[in-house]
Order: sequence, then structure tokens, then C-alpha cells
Amino acid sequence: MFERFTGEARAVVTGAVACCRTAGEPRVTDEHLLLALLGMEEGRAAFALRALGVADRRDGLESALAAARRRGGMTAAQVRALAGLGVDVDRIVARVEEVHGEGALAAPAVTRRPRFGHLPFTREAKGVLERSLRIAVGRGDRAIGSEHLLLALAARPGVVAEVLADHGVTYDAVVRVAFGARNGGAAQAG
Repeated sequence: MFERFTGEARAVVTGAVACCRTAGEPRVTDEHLLLALLGMEEGRAAFALRALGVADRRDGLESALAAARRRGGMTAAQVRALAGLGVDVDRIVARVEEVHGEGALAAPAVTRRPRFGHLPFTREAKGVLERSLRIAVGRGDRAIGSEHLLLALAARPGVVAEVLADHGVTYDAVVRVAFGARNGGAAQAG
């Protein structure tokens, strides 16, 4: 699959690995892929993020991602659903952090890998890469570009897609901005 990645898409993947290393985390996540995309200055994904007004709001995206990590990876929709059942997630998080320290509900600590060794990708990050291939094939594109990675992030249910949508970056908005009139085959690929 990686032989089909454009130089931009490969730069996103290597940028995600760099983000992961910088954060001292043991696995590359879909969040790292998003942060790498936000760091891009050229390409269709960078253009789409600028056009949708997100490029200048990186801090807001990072804050929303951090809030979700603090809640143990729960989306805001899941928090609202639990609130409908009378469960106050913010109160639970506060109580857990009071007893166990800040970030106690974030992903469990994993033994760190060597600074320069291979970093594995999480199931979610691999899913984004696989979905980007399906999107490119569905659109009739021969290569996987950064725009396909952005579309895959926007299409995959979860925290990253929710945070993007909250900032106006939906699958349809990215298709409209990145591909303009060439919207044939724009349906979300599996």
C-alpha cells in the first residue's frame, strides 16, 4: 500500500511518527496523523485545512483532543449519551483524577520503545491508512495523497472525526474544497 502514497502522504506518515516521538508516546495514533496534517504547508490537505479555516486553529484542535484523552478517549457524543442516563462524566473524571492524578483515564502507560526504534501504529491509525486507500480507489485516483488521509480521518467515527467536524472539517467539506467540481466517487469509502 505504501508504494501508492505520494511524497506528501509519506511526509504525513513520517510526521506522525515524529509527533509520536516528540510526545514520548509508544504508538502512533490517528491523532498523530492529524497533527502531522496540520503541520503540512503544501498539498491538497493543507489547502483544504486553510480554506476551511482550521490551519490557524491548531491550538483549539489540540485542546479538544486533550480533553477527549482526559475522558479516556470518549467522544462528546458518548458523554452526552451518558449524561442522558444521568452519568456525569466530568464529575467522574474529576474524582478519578483527584484520587489517581491528572490524566489517569488517558490511555494506559505502555513500556516505552527505544527513541530510534520502530514505533507501531494503533489499530485506529492503521484503519485511517487503509481507509485512505479505499477512498483513493473509490475516487479513481491512482495514488494516495494527503487529501485522502484527511478524508479518511474525517470519515472514521471517533474522537478525531468529531473534533474535525466541530471545527467545520467534515468529509463533504473536504471533498468540496480539495476536489471542487471533480466530486465524482465522493461517497465515503467503507
